[in-house]
Amino acid sequence: MWSYILKRLLLMIPTLIGVLTLTFAVIQFVPGGPVEQAVHELRRNTAEGGAPFGLRAHSGVDAQQVAQLKALYGFDKPPLERYWLMLKRFSHFDLGQSYFRHQSVWSLIVSKLPVSISIGLWTFFLTYLISVPLGIAKAVRNGSRFDMATSLVVLIGYAIPGFVLGVLLLVLFGGGTFLQLFPLRNLTSDNWDQLSFFGKIFDYLWHIALPIVASVVGSFAVVTMLTKNAFLDEIRKQYVLTARAKGLTERRVLWKHVFRNALLPLIVGFPAAFIGAFFTGSLLIETLFSLDGLGLLSYESVVRRDYPVVLGTLYLFTLIGLATKLISDLCYVWVDPRIQFEQLER
Repeated sequence: MWSYILKRLLLMIPTLIGVLTLTFAVIQFVPGGPVEQAVHELRRNTAEGGAPFGLRAHSGVDAQQVAQLKALYGFDKPPLERYWLMLKRFSHFDLGQSYFRHQSVWSLIVSKLPVSISIGLWTFFLTYLISVPLGIAKAVRNGSRFDMATSLVVLIGYAIPGFVLGVLLLVLFGGGTFLQLFPLRNLTSDNWDQLSFFGKIFDYLWHIALPIVASVVGSFAVVTMLTKNAFLDEIRKQYVLTARAKGLTERRVLWKHVFRNALLPLIVGFPAAFIGAFFTGSLLIETLFSLDGLGLLSYESVVRRDYPVVLGTLYLFTLIGLATKLISDLCYVWVDPRIQFEQLER
């Protein structure tokens, strides 16, 4: 086992380097970098503040100022030197400083985590708490009216994009056209500090209700149908027929014998789903409901060419993704003793 874990950990290093190298190389050819954007901003400010008759002062930034901007952002060094400096910093988990926000990348990520944690935790737990029992009920009642009706409902929810559902919820309940029952932005109200303990809980749930509904509905179908198909596959196996022939009750057969084996695919996917819920928040949902999370941070960093934030978040998310994949494989072996590490290496 330990040799397998060591091999996987060592394989993470070239994977991380490959992802960072490819991204760094692409960045070198993307037009409109941070220096160009800073120069454009300086010229615009000069034109608005000092140029007469609204004329644009194209000469408002001289070559010396451009050189100072390049030195400020580190572009006065050749690309290869910047690449090695980046790898050296990342090896010490130093993600650098944002070009435009004047904060470290770590502090930016930490400041956005409350939104991502809120959306991620609620999406993960609600999806599994509803989908797993529903999938089991559908498997037990396979082919019934209940099975057909619930399949129709979850597939309709899966077909509706979360952003479209979010717009509909805002129109219906966010003061768009009909009712104004829920707030439109942020996780808490402005008077959060003055609220009582239960008042803070209610205020938080009040703010998070619409974003979570928009995020969760589309996730039900996959987990529900996976649970149903896993249970149906186990129910048809020979050991279930043998258990029934021995006189065991249907309830005992289902929960003692079928349940553990049928949940193997779901249990193995728990680490990836749990971690992914934090770092794969919907950019459109965050934008629609004015939630300043990691998705919005990543998008704005790409648009503004804030390369330290882009590379830092990519490095962190890739590392977490690789570690999560390793944990998923270990969980698979832990849940199913028939799987050996030698088989995973093949």
